[in-house]
Amino acid sequence: MADITKDVVIVGAGPAGLGAALYSARDRYDTVVLDKFVPGGQINLTDRIENYPGIAQISGPDMVTALQQQVETFGAQIKINSEVTALTRRDDGTLIVQTDDDTYLAKVVILTPGSDYRHLGVPGEEEFRQAGSGVSYCGTCDAPFFKDKDVIAVGGGNVAVEDALHLGKYCKKVTLVHRRQEFRATKVLVEELIEETKKGVIEIRYDSVLTSINGSDHVESATLKNVKSEQTEDLPCDGVFIFVGMIPNTAFLKGSVDLNESGFIKCDPAYLRTNLPGVFVAGDCRTGAAMQLATAIGDGVATAMYMKEYLRDPQWWNKDRCPEALGW
Repeated sequence: MADITKDVVIVGAGPAGLGAALYSARDRYDTVVLDKFVPGGQINLTDRIENYPGIAQISGPDMVTALQQQVETFGAQIKINSEVTALTRRDDGTLIVQTDDDTYLAKVVILTPGSDYRHLGVPGEEEFRQAGSGVSYCGTCDAPFFKDKDVIAVGGGNVAVEDALHLGKYCKKVTLVHRRQEFRATKVLVEELIEETKKGVIEIRYDSVLTSINGSDHVESATLKNVKSEQTEDLPCDGVFIFVGMIPNTAFLKGSVDLNESGFIKCDPAYLRTNLPGVFVAGDCRTGAAMQLATAIGDGVATAMYMKEYLRDPQWWNKDRCPEALGW
């Protein structure tokens, strides 16, 4: 096990991490990106990207390849199969990033481990979540691909209601499946949802759960079960949207940086600073993230810009703090 000294260590090679690495390496900082799998993260499962500004259409894997090649052109090192297990800080300000194989000593660490969509764990979900097969976890991203089609959405929180409303702008029929009678979403969103159901595009199935997703090479139907009557029904559909939350990949950070009750990294929203000096955060793993490709890359770019302020003057870390937003 070797000690490796770097200017900047980026944890996670998704869009946020690659965006940070591009700007860091281009500014001639010695930069390494560590990822426990391969570059790209969730974006690798996206068949078509049509909402990234300036690019009419590109596949997720092609987007990742372009980002990776651009980052490596400027000298950043990307190390795959390098899972970070711990992060600590010495009294002299040196940050220590531990993996199974190596120990990295850095001046700055940018956390971009991302988040995973929470799954239902029902038959057919994994089979059809491959690009273009009909299971999606992002209505904002994928609604246009289901124009004039029938879809099922699952969930009862703010994201579920907001994305169901968004789906209603594109789809012929949206059936929102919710296991209870009351939504967890805010009252104003629920009122808007109820109003939209009067137009006939969105239908709510209360007291119901989705138990399987069915089809051959793509989604053709889903099985719903009423939790009160125990009755089941196979409902024909062209796609299933699952909105039951996100799980941030931050377990390795417990005890080193402040996390909220759901595991998302708390940060200063103005400068994306964590509570640990020299450690920034970007992308879907942070509180307040918009969970979009463009904003994740923007986060990464912003951290690489802000880190220069810290490297010039470590006292900058405590300038213009926003403790109310952090709960500190």
